Amino acid sequence: MKKEITPQDADIMAQLQGTIPMTLTPFADIAASLGLTEEEVIARVRDYGEKKYYRRFGATLRHQKAGFRANGMGIWSVPDQASRKEIGEKLASFTEVSHAYERPSFEGWPYHLFTMIHGQTEQEVRDIARRMSQTVGISEYDVLFSIREFKKTSMQYFDHWPGREKS
Repeated sequence: MKKEITPQDADIMAQLQGTIPMTLTPFADIAASLGLTEEEVIARVRDYGEKKYYRRFGATLRHQKAGFRANGMGIWSVPDQASRKEIGEKLASFTEVSHAYERPSFEGWPYHLFTMIHGQTEQEVRDIARRMSQTVGISEYDVLFSIREFKKTSMQYFDHWPGREKS
């Protein structure tokens, strides 16, 4: 895939991976900064989607600024590997869940599925996790709450892409 991405593609993607201009014409603004037309940028973004360069294109909600003061990582023990996909999809379907993953378990750490649950209070998050547990029939779970946030940013993939370096 890397060989298919031109320096101009990397320039467009570098603009898209950050904060998109908060204007009525964000793609026109990006295009102007790169010496392209708005139509060219939109066509490229559609092409990237068709090539599956990205999974989704959307806004990031800063949950704490939006009033969701509590967030907890639901950790779920699902020993039956055959049922993890179905259970993971059910857990992910809860509107209070923003992220859901399957990860390997280890000796002394029996958890396989992980969900980020958001609410107004820790008790609300625990209540949501209890509902989720009842829905999927998983009783071995816990909720881990953040104590401190050290960093929260989106990944920056195209800042130093080969051939994109400007002098």
